Amino acid sequence: MYLSATLSGANSADNVISLLLCRVTRKYSEFLTSHSNSFAPSRILSVGRFSQRPNHPPSPLSMAADLMEIDDSLYSRQRYVLGDSAMHQMAQSSVFLSGMGALGVEIAKNIALAGVKSVTLHDTKKCETWDLGCNFFIRNEDVLSHRSRVEAVCSRVADLNPYVQVDMSSLPVDDNTDLSFLRKYQCVILTEASLSLQKRVNTFCHSQQPPIRFICCDVYGICARLFCDFGEEFEVSDPTGEEAKEIFIQSITQDNPGIVTCMDNRPHGLQTGQSVIFREVQGMEELNGTLRQVTVLSPHSFEIGDTSQLQSYAHGGFFVMVKTPRTYSFETLERQLCDPQVLIPDFSKPEAPLQIHAAMLALDNFQVKHCRLPNIGCLQDAEVLLQLTEEVNSTLLNKVPVNAEVVRCLSRTARGALPPLAAAVGGIASQEVLKAITGKFAPLQQWFYLDTMELVRPLQSLAGEEFSPRGDRYDGLRACIGESMCLDLHKLRVFMVGCGAIGCEMLKNFALLGVGLAKSSGEVCITDPDLIEKSNLNRQFLFRPHHIQKPKSTTAAGATLDINPELQVDAHLNKVCPASENIYSDSFYSSVNVVITALDNVEARRYVDSRCVSNQRPLLDSGTMGTKGHTEIIVPSLTESYNSHRDPPEEEIPFCTLKSFPLVIEHTIQWARDKFESSFFHKPSMYNSFWQTHPSADAVLQRMQAGESLEGSFQVIKLLSRRPSQWKQCITIARVKFEKYFKRKAQQLLHSFPLETRLKDGSLFWQSPKRPPTPIDFDLKDPTHFTFIVSTARLYAEVYNIAYSGKDLSEDAVTGILSDVEIPEYRPSEKCIETDETAKKPDTMKMPLSSEEEREAIAQLEQAIVANKVTSEGLQMRPLQFEKDVDSNGHIDFVTSASSIRARMYSIEPADRLKTKRIAGKIIPAIATATAAVAGLVALELIKVVGGYGFESFKNCFFNLAIPVVVLTEPAPVKRTAIRNNIYFSIWDCWTIFGHEDFTLSDFMNAVREKYGIEPSMVVHGVKMLYVPVMPGHSKRLKLTMQKLIKPSVARKYVDLTVSFAPESDGDEDLPGPPVSTLLYSTPPIKNRSLAGTRVFPARFYLITATLPSPSQLPSHLQSFMEQESQTFLLHK
Repeated sequence: MYLSATLSGANSADNVISLLLCRVTRKYSEFLTSHSNSFAPSRILSVGRFSQRPNHPPSPLSMAADLMEIDDSLYSRQRYVLGDSAMHQMAQSSVFLSGMGALGVEIAKNIALAGVKSVTLHDTKKCETWDLGCNFFIRNEDVLSHRSRVEAVCSRVADLNPYVQVDMSSLPVDDNTDLSFLRKYQCVILTEASLSLQKRVNTFCHSQQPPIRFICCDVYGICARLFCDFGEEFEVSDPTGEEAKEIFIQSITQDNPGIVTCMDNRPHGLQTGQSVIFREVQGMEELNGTLRQVTVLSPHSFEIGDTSQLQSYAHGGFFVMVKTPRTYSFETLERQLCDPQVLIPDFSKPEAPLQIHAAMLALDNFQVKHCRLPNIGCLQDAEVLLQLTEEVNSTLLNKVPVNAEVVRCLSRTARGALPPLAAAVGGIASQEVLKAITGKFAPLQQWFYLDTMELVRPLQSLAGEEFSPRGDRYDGLRACIGESMCLDLHKLRVFMVGCGAIGCEMLKNFALLGVGLAKSSGEVCITDPDLIEKSNLNRQFLFRPHHIQKPKSTTAAGATLDINPELQVDAHLNKVCPASENIYSDSFYSSVNVVITALDNVEARRYVDSRCVSNQRPLLDSGTMGTKGHTEIIVPSLTESYNSHRDPPEEEIPFCTLKSFPLVIEHTIQWARDKFESSFFHKPSMYNSFWQTHPSADAVLQRMQAGESLEGSFQVIKLLSRRPSQWKQCITIARVKFEKYFKRKAQQLLHSFPLETRLKDGSLFWQSPKRPPTPIDFDLKDPTHFTFIVSTARLYAEVYNIAYSGKDLSEDAVTGILSDVEIPEYRPSEKCIETDETAKKPDTMKMPLSSEEEREAIAQLEQAIVANKVTSEGLQMRPLQFEKDVDSNGHIDFVTSASSIRARMYSIEPADRLKTKRIAGKIIPAIATATAAVAGLVALELIKVVGGYGFESFKNCFFNLAIPVVVLTEPAPVKRTAIRNNIYFSIWDCWTIFGHEDFTLSDFMNAVREKYGIEPSMVVHGVKMLYVPVMPGHSKRLKLTMQKLIKPSVARKYVDLTVSFAPESDGDEDLPGPPVSTLLYSTPPIKNRSLAGTRVFPARFYLITATLPSPSQLPSHLQSFMEQESQTFLLHK
């Protein structure tokens, strides 16, 4: 399902990626649519400098700040989120961050990865054992040596990014400190600070000219708060960050107001008040180049003011949204305390933010009065805090009822720490820091509250001893969730698929939570086949430069053990797919308690989800795209699965559009990308494959002369006959390709379809959105033309293993070669040009050859043999895999230059190299703030899964930190399908039928009928119909054994069948049934269970032949059944 325009924008290309990563409920989409408009001075500070560190460049900071160069190899994914302007502003910004607890270290990590100029870390506390459970940069040796927290953290934060200068301070900042030292910072963040200090620092920052952007945030137990003040006039250059797209126009009325309708009812993604600019409008030409403010009427139409005095609209044209800066006004913390402006994340409890606001202000007052936080489990402290909350609430202008349950839980847990909550809020707070220093994206106004009441509510009945400290690293966590839950986390066996950005963040959370400890027989199994690349270092914080080209999974495992050596981490390098089911088998899934996906594509998610459903395992999924993120919690028998909803399929660009009629820059980029694949990968691969199959050229010639048709021979022999052997021939090929792609193609189109061509209805053929091409004359002085020639020649040289030097790439050398190139005279062809948008690209390999083509191929092969081209080297080519992240290889140079020249040919605005790289490389924009937030939210749900919580406790989350919007919703409940009045099933249910070696299809159908009282009408295995009564010969199959019909492999434990049932009334359609799985164990037959109430289990059919296995060998949903009924047998003979 699509996100609303507010969340994901209206551009089709990025919506595809949004679909892959952000699955949004209809209710949420409707909500968004309806709401879319609406410390000490430097002479006092003890500062340690970490800008000159071993193994880092001596002064990359000066490069970033002075030369304003952006290291694209490191920041490429983030550049697509923030843009270069924001990146440059960050590289010149200094940040002060106080408090190195759970929340402070999260923010430090995220803003260091983002690439600010400098950050000063401030903290006055010493490392304690407690810190090991909430600060991932503090080690056991830091505690034993009594190091200060800031000293322990500083160097490790500095290691995250060599371009960021990290300083530290451990001197007090209090109510008596001279705050003038803060003037050198663009943003100040306070964590673990008293309310009085927060107000004092905020007042100082607000009064400066320009204001110093101020953020304060805290996490106490189950509650977190975030406050922002960016001054009275904070200008934002781009509130949403959505890329402006060209939308073609269907019509414009000549009226007051004029109404614009989008072509093909495409969504425009606009909001009332925004402005658009018009281009290429025919008829109402006065609109072209003008800016008009819009009033939205529907998702595909809007008003643009008076058009009654303009000429009548004829046809064509498009509009583009124009981004207009917006100014936001902030109040000080002091003023906001009594009348807070809050963001509501959970509309099932809209009063929660104000209730937590009052409770946390009361907690501030409690600390002032008692110089401490409430004691864990102290009922007296809880009542004192409740009374203080009532007093605070009475002072609020917008009052809501005090929530006593929240207050008491806050009192009990305030001394504790939930690392995932700190991670989630830290990610959100970090994004606000980046907004503060760049002016990119709409800022939070002004409070954000998040609580985890659903997590602790079921724990309130536990004895107080459950939450008491025990002197270990888990005391902070224990104070929140209790000892029993901690032990369950320690024993947990987790399977996580993917060790990228989200995977690294999840492993950090596992380490802090103590998930999968070796001493408790727990384990975290992770797998990822990828190697670490430099671009990963910007988000995947467990990796460092010396890890590049090492496996992600094993490296991440080692880094996780640095955080918590007690974990048991088993790292694999496998892809999770059908081919690896011998490793990740049913017994493997039965051995794990929960599965977590940290993947970047839908198909992998769908596969893992199907395995989890089959094996009754909970699945926690999440994904990000830029500042957007989602989490989805899938729990057996409670929620729908990932596969329960199908997003609309990716919209493919029609073949004829790519080949001849591009409309937008995305089409020319995809065309260039396809040319790369065809010329430098597919053809070389086909060439190698052909000669591996037919190693003798003489034998191929003889077979062709005998009239035999060999698949691919025509294309392969053409490549052989035209194979270059020198660099200058590569240049020649490139020049000929230029003529073919950018001049002759246009000439041929205009020959086939002259500009005055009309369709049958009398309308012009070349009418918007179709663009007539203009032939491009080659100009070596044009940098784009030169880049195309050189990059194309380089790629051909690599494919054919032809050496060249740097001198060969010079303009003089290339010009010298091109001066001798003769371009044949153009002669128009009468071939048919495809205009049908539904037509698919033909497979040239399988197209039959004409007799003329056959004779030509034979002659070319004969010439190649005579010319001694048929050598071992001559029968090999080197296919090139497209690699977007190596700038020196010429791949992006080729795609950028080719797409740009083609864009000019069709009067389309070319894209720069950065945009071309994103589209051609299908790069998903990414930033550390969003990955930290989703991982934290998932880890909170993991605790609920471990606790066996009910449906109402779980929360999915959808957010866009750019707007900002955070929405928590209940998961979709599992749907049940009725077969009869009192018999129904869900995706999680399973019917079980046990057979034996001689079990026939008739026995199977009788067993289903006897057990469930329903007559099977059809049985299907995969795509094979085992039994359909109306099919000829199928009645004879009733006597055949299931073994013979299914023919399972020896290693296969079971197969899934699909069964339909006869309707109750004649004339009705057959009723769908649950999947029937045929398990192929060698066991005696087992007695079937009867139906429990009206619940029906999808049938799993077991072929049983010999001895009984141990329960541990069976899938989890059968283990208890085997244990209970292993002595009772029902023989089928």
